[in-house]
Amino acid sequence: MDVKYTMFAGVLLATVAGHLATSGIARAEEPMGMPDALPPPAPPPPSEVVPPPAAPAKPPQKPEPPPAPKPTRQAADAALSRIIDRPHTIAELEAGIIALPNAPISAGQSGGDTPFGTIGRGDATMQTGLHVLYRWDRSWAAGAGVLFAPFPTSDPEYGGLRSLPRSHSRSYFFIGGEGRYIPLHYRFLEAWVGLSVGGVVIADRFTTDAGDRVAPIIGSKEVTVRTEGFAFGAQFGGNYFLSENWIAGLNFRIYRWILPETPRCSSIGDCATLSGTVEALELGLTIGYRLPL
Repeated sequence: MDVKYTMFAGVLLATVAGHLATSGIARAEEPMGMPDALPPPAPPPPSEVVPPPAAPAKPPQKPEPPPAPKPTRQAADAALSRIIDRPHTIAELEAGIIALPNAPISAGQSGGDTPFGTIGRGDATMQTGLHVLYRWDRSWAAGAGVLFAPFPTSDPEYGGLRSLPRSHSRSYFFIGGEGRYIPLHYRFLEAWVGLSVGGVVIADRFTTDAGDRVAPIIGSKEVTVRTEGFAFGAQFGGNYFLSENWIAGLNFRIYRWILPETPRCSSIGDCATLSGTVEALELGLTIGYRLPL
């Protein structure tokens, strides 16, 4: 019995030992399991954080200036008052047209000669001149003026004979005084009326275009017949102050010329073409310079 138990115990031990050995080998041949996932890395300290690149800064835009306020009527009137209430002188250059509606230079030449064509049935031509005025307050001004026609109308067929071609032209010259009353003022605009009186000189020039040229001591192909008279008339116009010193204007004048009733004639029979009473109309643009006193 003891021998059986002893053999049985030995077999049991051998079986257990073999089983344990086989289990250990199997465990040794099995691959090792994957280690657990590593924890995420800790964020760097704030001092080591690299900020993303910043977008390029746009240059600062200059604010648009507010629109200039429109001048009020009170401000414009005050500015004009500072200009016209102080005594000052004005020198004006004028360029315009003079027209004699009922006095052509000849029967075959009516309407005159201007850059705008003929005007009416009389004579018309360019005119220029100068005015010098003294203005002692806002409503009154007085001065003098000189006007003349530098490009008179010419009639190339005055002689009437082809064998003796002659031309005739007539020019005008005025010098006199004037007064102006300026009742209307609106911002930088003003309107005025006035009177003008003075003397007028009309020159009729007759030129012979045939024959040989000779020395002036022997004779001249040109004959001038002058007529002097008195002129008076009314005028009105307006001015615009471009600045404190510069003024632009427009004026219109109606004159009556009082000339000798008997026309003057030359020794060869050429006579003045105007006599008695003659009406003249003048329209001009002016540019003036103001000089405060």
